[in-house]
Amino acid sequence: MSAFIVTGTDTGIGKTVFAAALTGALGAHYWKPVQAGLDDGADRDTVATLSGVATNHVLPEAYRLNTPCSPHRAAELDGVAIDLANLALPPQRPLVVEGAGGALVPVTRGTTYADVFAWWNLPVIVVARTALGTINHSLLTFEALRARGVAIHGVAFVGDGNEDSEATICAMGAVKRLGRLPMLQRLDRQSLAIAFAQAFRLEVFA
Repeated sequence: MSAFIVTGTDTGIGKTVFAAALTGALGAHYWKPVQAGLDDGADRDTVATLSGVATNHVLPEAYRLNTPCSPHRAAELDGVAIDLANLALPPQRPLVVEGAGGALVPVTRGTTYADVFAWWNLPVIVVARTALGTINHSLLTFEALRARGVAIHGVAFVGDGNEDSEATICAMGAVKRLGRLPMLQRLDRQSLAIAFAQAFRLEVFA
């Protein structure tokens, strides 16, 4: 597969770290079209640090917004109008595209990320935490994506193992389990690459 979308079941669950690991493993380009919140640096900076890909493989955002909140509101607070035409996919391949938060996060007042995913027509990898509540969040995410005709490539878990929850999500959601990335005590390029190689087989992304 030449391109994937990475979305999450929630915010702050390790989606960017997974995207960085996937970008590095595939030697791909990375693009986060809308960055909302810059106080702690942009997600593209994290990916540039952790993925190990060349600098020019980490593509600039279409929009960089200051406030760490939903893109539609961050844009309003910054006095920016998000034009969906500017979110057309870049031509570089292979490509990992990261959304913001979950699938139903609003990009504008009338458009969610799931709507944009349907327009892009790429397979989506759903990143799910393994903590309490993940079954509900995961199944709701799958339903929202399928309601828009978005293809789900599989689910990647992040966190401590929870075999029953992971199996239940995959069975009830009829999705492929891609693997589980553990929480790392030391997060750097090398430790992430090793953890990803141990947890995922590259064949599942082909």
